[in-house]
Amino acid sequence: MKSLNVLILSALALVLLAAAPFAIAENEEKHNHETIAALAGETEALSTLAAAIEAAGLVETLQGDGPFTVFAPTNDAFAALPEGTLESLLMPENRELLVQILTYHVIPGAVMSGDLEDGMQAETVEGSAVTISLSGYGATVDGASVVQADIEASNGVIHVIDSVIIPGAEQTGSSY
Repeated sequence: MKSLNVLILSALALVLLAAAPFAIAENEEKHNHETIAALAGETEALSTLAAAIEAAGLVETLQGDGPFTVFAPTNDAFAALPEGTLESLLMPENRELLVQILTYHVIPGAVMSGDLEDGMQAETVEGSAVTISLSGYGATVDGASVVQADIEASNGVIHVIDSVIIPGAEQTGSSY
């Protein structure tokens, strides 16, 4: 009986291992067909960004053809903003400022981490340039550290960052 159980478990393991590449390939295919907006909306660590994108009316844009490169602040990055800042930005009367801040996190074109160079300036959709710095510790964008790079979407790429970057703040070296 014990030998039969081992044989059945072994056969089941072989079936699961044989099917695993198909499941991974299917998941990668699904992932690559999702837009930047959809990925942000489905990623718990980016749920605040997804809410801000919606409040700013940028969902349709970030579901568009692109390609775009988005430096995506985590929920913790938004939580580190001064008290009341996020709530204020999400108010309808502050939509223009929210759009300005969010579009400062977007670069036209798909820029993968391998394309980045130390001291590189990249013009954002907002109209200002961000500064990319590379070191032995990784990449930063206006002082915000890239904590996860090269998340591919159907219309571009996402690089997750640990701070919210603010237009004009790059000259002081501060981000939130």
